Order: sequence, then C-alpha cells, then structure tokens
Amino acid sequence: MDPVQERNEVLAQLTRVVDLLGQSMHDRLIPPGGAQVGYAIRGARDKSGVAAVDGRITTAEGKPVIGGPCSFGCDEEIARAIVTVMRFDPRRRSAALIRFSDRVLQVLEDDLFLECASYDPKKAPAGISTMDWSVASCCRKEVPDVIYPGGNPGEDAQILILGEDTNDVANNIIICSNRI
Repeated sequence: MDPVQERNEVLAQLTRVVDLLGQSMHDRLIPPGGAQVGYAIRGARDKSGVAAVDGRITTAEGKPVIGGPCSFGCDEEIARAIVTVMRFDPRRRSAALIRFSDRVLQVLEDDLFLECASYDPKKAPAGISTMDWSVASCCRKEVPDVIYPGGNPGEDAQILILGEDTNDVANNIIICSNRI
C-alpha cells in the first residue's frame, strides 16, 4: 500500500471511531488525564507512525469531549504502548487507555471474555519507560487483549485495551460503557 494512502486511511478510521466514542463512551471510563485511542501504520517504530487524539478525550458536564483532531505523533504514551505491542504481534496496531476500576476490569474479563494480563507497577526498573516495561512484561508469552496494573493501582490507574484496529478497541469500550 502507498504510505501516504495508508496514513490517510489510518487517520480517517481513527477519526470515525473517536467521533463514535465521543457520542457513546461513558464518562466513568475517562481517566482524570483523559482517555486516549491510537492507531498505527504497519511497521510503525515510533510516535510519528501512530495517530491519536491530540488533546485526548476528556469530560465536561459528564459527557466525553474530544480534545482536538486526530494526528500522527501527538501522544507519546499511547504510541509507546502500540509500538511495544507491535514488537510482539505486528497485527495489533490499535490501543486505548481508559480509567481503571474493578467493575471495568470485571466487564472486560468476565462479560467480554477478553484475555487480561496485569503487571506490578512497583517492579518497574529504573531508567526505562513504565509503559514500555509494563506492556513488554505482559506480552512475553502472548499478547493479551487488556493490560492493567495489579495490586492497589490508585485512582489515576489506566487500563490498556488492545486490538488489531480501532473498531476492535472501540467496540470493547462501547460494550463496557453500556455495562458499567
């Protein structure tokens, strides 16, 4: 596929999904720092190959608010997660960061039967990105559908939902939004 065409298609699909999430995502899934959805081109190696919501998805008056347009290279955190996952499974090119709660995890694991893996944030080695380490530590044997912090993660903790494309990820978020 032509690289320019692929970037345009990734951006268009992500934009459609973000608009859908803006209409249907429950505000309880949005972390204090905002939720994020990203989608990478094939073979992405850094944030320049990963499109995301510039400004994240936040809340106002209990409703999701899209911070800005989708663009490449605008979010280091989601880009790191996706690029790390792609090292283990190049087909998994999309991810979302949503708010952690026991109820959300229960819906993802028990209702949607998604494969979930946890990491211990206290075991993250110094000098390496926590996102890189946590994703890599959960993907060594196989790439799960969901990665979350174990133990007592605190109120700012986030769940990472993975998928082959943004439709996979958005469908899981929308179903979760309807069940929490």
